[in-house]
Parts: sequence; structure tokens; C-alpha cells
Amino acid sequence: MKPRLKYQIIHTFVKKYPVSDMCRFFEVSRSGYYAFLDRKGCPDKDQPLAELIQECQSKRGKIHGYRYVHLWLARQKHLQYNPKTVLRVMRKYDLLSEIRRKKYHPCGEQLHRYANLLNRNFKAEHPNSKWVTDISYIPTQQGFLYLSVIRDLFDNSIVAYKTSRQQTIALVLDTIRSAMEKESVAGELHLHSDQGFQYTSQAYFNLTKEYGITPSMSRRGNPYDNAMAENFFSIFKTECIYRQTIQTFDQAEVLIDDYIHFYNFERLQLKYRLTPFEKRCQPA
Repeated sequence: MKPRLKYQIIHTFVKKYPVSDMCRFFEVSRSGYYAFLDRKGCPDKDQPLAELIQECQSKRGKIHGYRYVHLWLARQKHLQYNPKTVLRVMRKYDLLSEIRRKKYHPCGEQLHRYANLLNRNFKAEHPNSKWVTDISYIPTQQGFLYLSVIRDLFDNSIVAYKTSRQQTIALVLDTIRSAMEKESVAGELHLHSDQGFQYTSQAYFNLTKEYGITPSMSRRGNPYDNAMAENFFSIFKTECIYRQTIQTFDQAEVLIDDYIHFYNFERLQLKYRLTPFEKRCQPA
């Protein structure tokens, strides 16, 4: 399919699905899509947000970073946006802060990097040998609820998940503890993540060492290294989250519990023609 047709399909469904997810699915770039819109003279969906950010930045001359702008939008305009969306739009419209800040290194905090042991080999011969993990956000009318999951590459099941109203290191550690309490790990276990601050922390290093887990980490700027974690979030949001407006954190948690149970025990995988649970219970 020609890129022009792909861009047209993305534009048709732009109000139903995130542009980034559709661009990833069709293997085209977001910049290419926005260039396509410019050529067609189509309105840019980011324009309204960009105008609000411009209003915030114009008061003091582009001194604010994206975290401040995110807070300003929530307090002054009563609008909830993903901070990453705010940052993306600020970059796109040249609205980033012009103040250079010194890098802050927390006292006693160690930064740990790990080799990419998974190396995009997403096939596992037996359960609990290769796990992938990541965090995503669930938008609600009360704010963002953060969801941390661990997915087993043997059967693609979600072996553990936790939610929090803040994206913290504790959220990741609690997810690992929950997985290790539930699962029997007999051999070497690789746990693959991206380079988020939770996964490079000293606490993460200590916990994986305590459990005998071997960390693996995506290379910088290579999101496909952790594609299987992203894949679950894409399925979950498409089949559940994007189909409704979520009012409260409690409602989001109920939806998460219900969907992950459905995904593990009822949703058939076309590759195996089995649910993840059925695949997991097959004799070796």
C-alpha cells in the first residue's frame, strides 16, 4: 500500500485511534503524516493544544518546561493531557523552554544500564524464561492512572500488573514482587524493559538481584526492542480504553481487572488458537 493511502486511512480514523499507534501499525512516520496533512490543507489536530501552550509561554517568554505547562493546563484550563503529548506538541511548534538548566543528579542515586539480551528475539521455549515489562497511562476525568504490566513471551499472558496514580519506582517494584509471588521460576529469567528511570534505579537493580532475575534493556531510541510490551498496551487500549470515556480511577481499575482476566483466560490468540492460559497449561 502506498504511503499516501496509509496517511488517508490514518486521517479517517484520527478521532478514534491515536496517530502514533496507527503510524506504528502502518509503519509510517508521524512527521510524514503531518506533512501529508499540510499538503492537503487539513487542520492539524494539535493546533488547539499548541495555541493554549503558546498562551502559557507568552506570559513570561518561553521560560516554562513541559511539566509546568502540563500543570498549567490542568489548573488554568481544566484540561488533562498526557505530559508526553504536551512535550511532543511543544517540540513540534517550537514552544520549548529557552532556559538551560543544570542536570540534577540525586544524591546516592545510581544509574544502571543493562545489555539488550533479548535482542528482539520474542520467542520463549517455556514459561517464565522471558518477561517484558512497561508502564502506560489510562486517561480518566480525574487524571491519569498508570498501569505497569509484566508479560510472558511464552504465551503472551500478563503474569502481573499493578496500578498507581503516580508513575513511581515503587509501582515497578510492586509489579515484580507480585509476579514472583505468583509464578514458579525454575531456570534463568530475563526481564526486559526500556530505559525508563524506574528500570535504571538502584532499587530495581537490588530487587532483580534479590530474585535472581537477569535484566535486559532496550537500546536508546529503539522502541521496537520492547515491542511486545507496547503491543499489549495497543491491544488493550484499542479493545477497551478507547471505546469509552472513563470518569474515575475506580472505573479504570475495574476495566483493567476485567480486561486482563478476559485477555488471559478468554481471548483467543490467532497464532495458537488458544487463550494464553490454555497455552500455558499445555504439557511440555
